[in-house]
Amino acid sequence: MRTLIIDNYDSFTHNLLQYVAEAGAEPVVVRNDEAAGTSRRGLRRLLRPFDNVIISPGPGSPEHDADFGICARVIEHARIPLLGVCLGHQGICHLFGGRVRPAPQVRHGRTSPVEHTGTDLFRGLPSPFSAVRYHSLAVEDLPPVLEPVAWTPDGVLMGVRHTRRPIWGVQFHPESVCTEHGRAIIGNFLDLTRERTGRRRPVRAAAPSPAPRAPEPAAEPARTAKYRVIARQVSTPAVAEDVFGALFAGSDRAFWLDSSRTGEHGGRFSFMGDATGPLARVATFDVETGGLTVESAGGTARLERASFFDWIDADLRAHAAETPDLPFGFRLGWVGYLGYELKAECGGARAHRSPHPDAAMIFADRAVAFDHRDGTVHLLALCPSGDERAARAWLDAVESRLAGLPARSPGTPAPAVDPPVSGGLALRHGRRRYLDKIAACRREIVAGETYEVCLTNMLTAPVRADPWDFYRLLRRRDPVPFGALLRFGDLAVLSASPERFLRVSADGRAESKPIKGTRPRSADPAEDRRLRAELAASVKDRAENLMIVDLVRHDLGGVAETGSVEVDPIFDVESYTTVHQLVSTVRATLRPDVSAVRCVRSAFPGGSMTGAPKIRTMQIIDRLEEGPRGVYSGALGYFSLSGAADFSIVIRTAVLAAGRVEFGVGGAITALSDPDAEFEETAVKAAPLLRLLGAPFPADQPAEKWRLVQADSSARAAAALAALLTAPRD
Repeated sequence: MRTLIIDNYDSFTHNLLQYVAEAGAEPVVVRNDEAAGTSRRGLRRLLRPFDNVIISPGPGSPEHDADFGICARVIEHARIPLLGVCLGHQGICHLFGGRVRPAPQVRHGRTSPVEHTGTDLFRGLPSPFSAVRYHSLAVEDLPPVLEPVAWTPDGVLMGVRHTRRPIWGVQFHPESVCTEHGRAIIGNFLDLTRERTGRRRPVRAAAPSPAPRAPEPAAEPARTAKYRVIARQVSTPAVAEDVFGALFAGSDRAFWLDSSRTGEHGGRFSFMGDATGPLARVATFDVETGGLTVESAGGTARLERASFFDWIDADLRAHAAETPDLPFGFRLGWVGYLGYELKAECGGARAHRSPHPDAAMIFADRAVAFDHRDGTVHLLALCPSGDERAARAWLDAVESRLAGLPARSPGTPAPAVDPPVSGGLALRHGRRRYLDKIAACRREIVAGETYEVCLTNMLTAPVRADPWDFYRLLRRRDPVPFGALLRFGDLAVLSASPERFLRVSADGRAESKPIKGTRPRSADPAEDRRLRAELAASVKDRAENLMIVDLVRHDLGGVAETGSVEVDPIFDVESYTTVHQLVSTVRATLRPDVSAVRCVRSAFPGGSMTGAPKIRTMQIIDRLEEGPRGVYSGALGYFSLSGAADFSIVIRTAVLAAGRVEFGVGGAITALSDPDAEFEETAVKAAPLLRLLGAPFPADQPAEKWRLVQADSSARAAAALAALLTAPRD
């Protein structure tokens, strides 16, 4: 059995794909504007290979051709079984004479009991069951040809069936991880198809077919590796900060992926290096022109109209290396950042041009790795196979230098640094304009264009900071599992990110850990338990977390093995020194043909910094923010020669360039957002970096919460600041 899934540019479609494949059908996904023609002949050609059709959820309204595309013609003319989900359901009802109106209540990422007739899609299911809803529009006034078969206790229509044709629709989302019996509903739809076609359920599940993408470079035939990574475990009395200072702080192209927070919920490994090795290179990319510049000891090469993701994927294959068995995935490779505007290679638009490279990465052929759990240090060097002399000479020299470094406690205070800001901070959008933009977000949500908009603001100021001194202060005051210092000439990135975007192991296991929901810790044990329980039970925080969890499942589901996408744990409360955080973990096993680069591309930018549905919401962000995000909201980490990758979300990050500092702040805008509280939250989130800069929040109507944090003498301010230092979201 083959199932056609028409994708309305949604961020949950691949969850349907996975469920269909798990149930034994072969799903094929096409976008609603990618089918060849809308004539009857074109529709027959499109539908001929398939036994049934699923029309996905999506933003907008079925009344708008730009939102619904070919779906309307498919509903009108298809004679094979058809299921519409959310937008697809609304489209069915609209085309047969029903009315699509604003719902009595906007419900995004929230569950409701669904009662039903027990027929067709709902055969064998209890009534009611709990289902997840993502909608602000609902159907009223059904025509006689459509029969209601499911609804909420307050009467909102949740399901229909056509009385003469094999057509069904559901308003809720059976593919959400928190919908009960979602797989059974999809299985029932396939069984209804089999009853009409006589096809049997196959013994083995089919492999899913994702939506078409830009062509992937052809895989090269297997061959003997041209390169080899050699490693040496050494000892040093020095701490990681002193090692970077001795070996790499003087380089103008250098990196430090810094797990300054270790232990529970912290990082285990840190990696550092620079671009001075014989095989080192530096790549920078400009989305606007497609211009790729690669600098090496042999000179500078420039490529025009390139794809950064395609190029780096091919480059990693060309540098296939024999690598040793190590307790971490980084075996040298490309280290750096992927800027937010690189979304143009991932389905987004080229709306704004960043003043910085849209991607900047160092090909590290030499590196030092720290294992904070075991207290060991590993030196890594890349060399051509059969010629290890230069690499081993480097290992000898670095081992000798590390042995000579003095011991120091990691808690030794950083040197005092004068406040680096030399002028006033400026907001891209002041309070009044930002509140107007929040109101615009909420209008888009009510209209059904988006569920959640991660709206951000940008602060800039003249600065006279030395990146190395500034970063040492930042990591001391704000230890996090995904800190980083990157230097690309005059451009420096100083990150104190607490959030993992995506990790891919060398054997193709992918993991993402979206964070949504925070409460401060309390010194009083009873109050602390209350805050933890409040977070665990918060409807608002769980809904926001679920939106991103379902989005990440979709991002991974298009490149993953059938049935391998799982969420465990979901809505887990992790307790840190100063905050409780609501964290979910999404894992998947990639298909054999999918590289780590392709996996990252499928999930970029991180959904926690866009909202959902991702593509439509990014269009809203482009219009409202009126400028580039640059490095902020992108990803920072590495693509390894081992085939592994590990990236954090670029939040709580300062970017220094051309005598100025910039950093972004923001938050998720939902139907439940309070505009004044959202603006105040951006001021609060800016506090840790502003304190290091020695600058106040811009003075146009400063937020009350910011005044609290700014007052150093206040005990309440100290407690508030402590809670901010590990805040999970910018």
